[in-house]
Amino acid sequence: MASSLTKDSVHPGTPGSEKTFFGHPRGLATLFMTEMWERFSFYGMRALLVVYLLSGGPDAKKGSMGGGLGMDLATTTAIYSVYLSMVYLLAMPGGWLGDRVWGPRRTVTIAAVTIMAGHAVLALPGGQAPFFAGLALVALGSGLLKANISTMVGHLYDGPDDPRRDGGFTIFYMGINMGAFFAPLIIGTVGQQVSWHLGFGLAAVGMAIGLAAFLIGTRHLNPQSSVVPKPLDTAERASWLRKGLTWLAVAAVFYGIVGFTGHFTLNWAMIPLTVIGLVIPAGVLLRIKRDKELSDVEQSRMTGYIWFFVAAAVFWMIYDQGGSTVQAFGETRTSGSLLGFDFPSSWYQSLNPVFIMALAPVFAWFWLWLNRKGKEPSTVAKFAAALFFVGVSFFFFLLPLGMTEGDALVSPMWLVGIYLIQTVGELCLSPVGLSVTTKMAPAKYASQMMGVWFLAVTAGDSVTGLLSNPAVAGVDLSGTGAVAVEAALAAFAGFAVYMYRRKVKALMGDVH
Repeated sequence: MASSLTKDSVHPGTPGSEKTFFGHPRGLATLFMTEMWERFSFYGMRALLVVYLLSGGPDAKKGSMGGGLGMDLATTTAIYSVYLSMVYLLAMPGGWLGDRVWGPRRTVTIAAVTIMAGHAVLALPGGQAPFFAGLALVALGSGLLKANISTMVGHLYDGPDDPRRDGGFTIFYMGINMGAFFAPLIIGTVGQQVSWHLGFGLAAVGMAIGLAAFLIGTRHLNPQSSVVPKPLDTAERASWLRKGLTWLAVAAVFYGIVGFTGHFTLNWAMIPLTVIGLVIPAGVLLRIKRDKELSDVEQSRMTGYIWFFVAAAVFWMIYDQGGSTVQAFGETRTSGSLLGFDFPSSWYQSLNPVFIMALAPVFAWFWLWLNRKGKEPSTVAKFAAALFFVGVSFFFFLLPLGMTEGDALVSPMWLVGIYLIQTVGELCLSPVGLSVTTKMAPAKYASQMMGVWFLAVTAGDSVTGLLSNPAVAGVDLSGTGAVAVEAALAAFAGFAVYMYRRKVKALMGDVH
């Protein structure tokens, strides 16, 4: 993408202030390119993940390319959900490492190398061993990168009051969606129609380009990005190292015993991870809520925030099935042709980013228009609307589900409708959730609360993982009964949030 660099002398104190990127610090171009290519690699691999796991298995599409891991839909959904939950769970330790150990810049470099290595391992043939090793590396690297690269975008500006700050983040998020849009079209096509492992290899190439862009452009970043804000002292470092090695040794001994006795199965890893994905978010919220150093006002806000957290977890539980349950339906029960044009099912994953790019400016204008008229909905009402829309998307999903008896295939337009409705819900919740998290955060936990918000995704996906896992609940999430229950759950949650909106507003205090 052309960088539109122009002379600028308005902000001489800004790094790289002699030139700008669309009127913003030149370092934004570096971070834009890094994030765009990282998202290209991430979403490209994600678009292939479900269809690769299904390929060659009992739930695979007849006549589709083989060579995948041949798993059933329930196990595939569980793996996909655990993977996503870990990506967002690892954002918290990723932020901690940036704050206390390496600094944001070094953490992002390590993260990019880890992600690239993960995709390269995924590109290796050899069945389940390289696949799960690569998946673990991608999840770890994505968690390390997620919080730190956003922090560096903030470093480019003269504090929260810099008038360019919001626009800078908007441009940055456009990079995310551009990468997410093109990835399924390129990586998905190559993976599904040429070679799975070549597709995963292209994801590694994408991350390599992003890493190169980052290393070349680091001179344009704020020097603050190299600083460790709150470095560990010697005693703390020794304590954390001791704890880490102790837990690592316990895990190694435990899984060594399980493996050597011949009892190890995939669920020995998946079930503990899904339980962790529920226990840690609950534990973090409980720890903050029980902190006696918080003022009464902060305690009240945290009580109100828990409402938003639970609502978000329900939302993400259903929304993220767009990449598992809905994607699998698109692969196995939907015609891969529209108006005579054939396309691979991974292309469905490009719908959400293109809808976001098209609708986000409309929503931003719409909220401002309502605000000028004094009619903008409250944060609580927007959350209720998000739950309503994600529920409607699954009620809508029931229609094509009922049309696919026998070998009948439905039109791809049904999935276009599902993703469109879900995107409307996302735009009601995601930007608002980020904003309300920063506003309601207790001062003591200001830097940690963004990680807490990501934990709502972890909690929602962990529930999906437990429900779909054949060894736990074994629920067929692609069945009409499960889809109807989830749709009703979202609708009920949205109704409950709306009905208690005055109580939640009271708990929020002066936060609007």
